[in-house]
Amino acid sequence: MSADSSKQIKQMVNFIMQEAHEKVNEIRIKTDHDFNLEKQNLVHNGKLKVQEEYAQKEKDLDVEQRVSRSAAVGAARIKKMKARDELLEKLKQETMDELDAYCKSSGNSELIRNLIVQGLVKIEEDDVEIFARAEDRALVNAVLPDAIADFKYKMAAADRQAVPKVTVSTTPLPNKMCRGGIVLT
Repeated sequence: MSADSSKQIKQMVNFIMQEAHEKVNEIRIKTDHDFNLEKQNLVHNGKLKVQEEYAQKEKDLDVEQRVSRSAAVGAARIKKMKARDELLEKLKQETMDELDAYCKSSGNSELIRNLIVQGLVKIEEDDVEIFARAEDRALVNAVLPDAIADFKYKMAAADRQAVPKVTVSTTPLPNKMCRGGIVLT
């Protein structure tokens, strides 16, 4: 029996060993499967995190580009407005210089006479006072008789009779405010 029992024990040991090897393989397969699942989850989560980071970076870059574009547009507008202001100021100065030159020319007396006539026609008052710059007062006094005569002629042509009392004020118009011309009240 000992040979039989020894054979039977050997078979049992072989069976147990085979079962143990199968169990080891089963555990190894399960472990490999669990490892691969966990690895896939970690890789997937890592990919999602990287994609989110890049999406956020792309948004941040887009916002930064918009801000910089807006700043550039604003700077260009400011530059354009400054250039426009400089041109307007230059044009204003050139116009003032031309007005100063015209006020010193011989055409100014004709302009002042026509302005007096036009003012008298517009306001249609019996008592009119003319304000002029101090340097233009002598010119206004010189052209006033011709202007009144011209006014009377125009009123007679329109079948109106008018003989206004026109005086030149001793209060001058401020030089800083105007470059020439007259004010009738």
